Amino acid sequence: MSPLEIFYFLVSSAIFYAAPLIIVAIGGVFSERSGVVNIGLEGLMVIGAFTGIVFNLFFVDALGEFTPWVSLIIAMITGTLFSLLLAIAAVSFRADQVVTGVAINLLAIAVAIFLVKLIFQKGQTDIISVNFSQIRISFLRDIPIIGDMYWTSLLAIAIAFISWAVIYYTPFGLRLRAVGEHPAAADTMGVNVTKMRYVAVMISGALGGLGGAIYAQTISNDFGHATITGQGFMALAAMIFGKWHPLGAMGAALFFGFAQSLSIVGPSLPFFSEIPTVFLYILPYVLTILALAGFIGRASAPKASGTPYIKGNR
Repeated sequence: MSPLEIFYFLVSSAIFYAAPLIIVAIGGVFSERSGVVNIGLEGLMVIGAFTGIVFNLFFVDALGEFTPWVSLIIAMITGTLFSLLLAIAAVSFRADQVVTGVAINLLAIAVAIFLVKLIFQKGQTDIISVNFSQIRISFLRDIPIIGDMYWTSLLAIAIAFISWAVIYYTPFGLRLRAVGEHPAAADTMGVNVTKMRYVAVMISGALGGLGGAIYAQTISNDFGHATITGQGFMALAAMIFGKWHPLGAMGAALFFGFAQSLSIVGPSLPFFSEIPTVFLYILPYVLTILALAGFIGRASAPKASGTPYIKGNR
C-alpha cells in the first residue's frame, strides 16, 4: 500500500469514526450556547448506545432493514428524556451544573449495565445482525479521499451545517445565543430564559442519544461496559476546540476521529504497525488532554455558561 493510499484510507476512516463525535459535540454546542454546561455528554451517549442496541436486537425481526433507523429515533427520545434530569437540576433547581453532569455520567453507565445484566444475564448484549452499511454515491465515490461513505457520516455533516444555520441565521438561534451571553438582557426583551435553556438541553440530549446509537450500530455492534469509553469527553473537547461553533466542532471532531481511526486500523497499516499498539490506543485520549490544556484557557465560552439565572438579579 503506497503512502498516498494509506492517507486516503485514513481520511475516509476518520470521517466514519468522527460521525458520532460530530453529532454529540454539536449537542454540547446547543446546551452551552444557552448557558448550561453539559458535562453529561458521555452519559447521554451511553444511554443512546444502550437503547439503540437493545431496540435493534428486539425489533429486527419486525422492522428488518429499517431497524437501525428506528433505533436512532428511539435513542434520540431516550436521550431527550434523560437530559431532562440535567435541565431540571441545573435550570429549575439551579444546582451546580458540573456536579450534575458528573452524576448523569455515573447514573447512565450504572443503569445501562444493570439493565443489560437483567435482560441478557451477562455483561454485554448480543451482536446486532442489521447495522448501517456503506453507500455508493457516484459523485462522492469519484473523490479519492472520500470514496464510499456511510449514511451516518452524511447525516453528521448535514446536522453540522443545519445547526450552524439554525444558531446563526434564525430567530431561535439569536435568542439562544442571547440567553447564553446575557440572560438578564434577553429576559428584558421578552425571551423566556428557562424555556430556551430547557429546549437547548433537550436538543443536546437528543443529539447525545443519536451519537451514542450511531457509535453502537456502526463501530461496536453490541453494548457493554466498554462500548462508550471517553467518546463523550472527546466530543466535549471537540466543542471547546471548535470554540462553541457547529462547524468548528465538526472540524475538531474530525481531528479526534482521525486519531481514533488510527488507533483502530493503525496496527494493520505498513508504517504504523511498527509503533507499539498501546501508543496508538492512548493517542485519542492524549490528544484530547492536549487540546483541552492548550485551548481551554484561550477559548471564550458563552459568558453566562455555567451560571444559573435568577430572575431579577443583575
